[in-house]
Amino acid sequence: MRPPCPPPPERSAELRRRFAEEARSERPDLSALCLLVGAEADGTLDEAGMDAAQVELDRLAGQLPYRPGGPRAWALALRELLGDRAGFHGTPADYQRLESSLLHEVLRRRRGLPILLSVVWMEVARRAGAPVYGVALPGHFVIGFGPPEEQVLADPFDGGRVLTGADAELLVAGATGAPLDPSHLAPADPLDVVLRILNNIRAWAAARPERSDVALWAVELSLLLPSHPARLRYERGRLLVGRGDFVGGAEELEAYAEVVAAVDEQGAERVRGEARAARALLN
Repeated sequence: MRPPCPPPPERSAELRRRFAEEARSERPDLSALCLLVGAEADGTLDEAGMDAAQVELDRLAGQLPYRPGGPRAWALALRELLGDRAGFHGTPADYQRLESSLLHEVLRRRRGLPILLSVVWMEVARRAGAPVYGVALPGHFVIGFGPPEEQVLADPFDGGRVLTGADAELLVAGATGAPLDPSHLAPADPLDVVLRILNNIRAWAAARPERSDVALWAVELSLLLPSHPARLRYERGRLLVGRGDFVGGAEELEAYAEVVAAVDEQGAERVRGEARAARALLN
């Protein structure tokens, strides 16, 4: 199945304006940002489709029991609803699909990457009043319930399985070979969640050079976030050059070189050399 194709330029410009506005709001709405990412990826996702996704999250939240108890009770209630009854979970094959990083498709297919399934868990739980947040374990995103001293972790990719401390240590060791650090268990900021989702999309596109269009919009959305790695400008410049926009790519590379020059003049000169080479392709 061919991955979805982006919307026309006018629609894309409007989506990006809304994405930047939401990302800079006082309390960014995670589901709204994820659906704007989805609309940038999938030109068939219109306003009605975005509204329907929010309604589905509301509907699922309405099926949770009223305040079931402490953190563990919340985790078990979400597992029973979303994992057991609704059938949300992930499989290794989901890593090969762009749809696995798009919230509206995850809601439709009941499949996705760990971080998108975690978004479903968080948004449903939040609507029901649960003390929920994302936990960005290295290599595997999960969710947490409750304050640090009572924290209960669950893995939506595994159908919401409630994790022991040993389970979390194994997940981190399996992904990185390193031990679990207490800082890994801190609540993830919503904008960091969105950046990580866009990083996953960029990684998907990087393995498919013919989909540099996807890599480009994922980088450009990342650059609209209030905080982002400066090196994304270099990546954007390289992508533009690769797509035949030699002038635009050279200008982005030159702008990045100016940022780098303050700390690494030699590195900046290498980037300027890439910019000159891009301009030479016009001759």
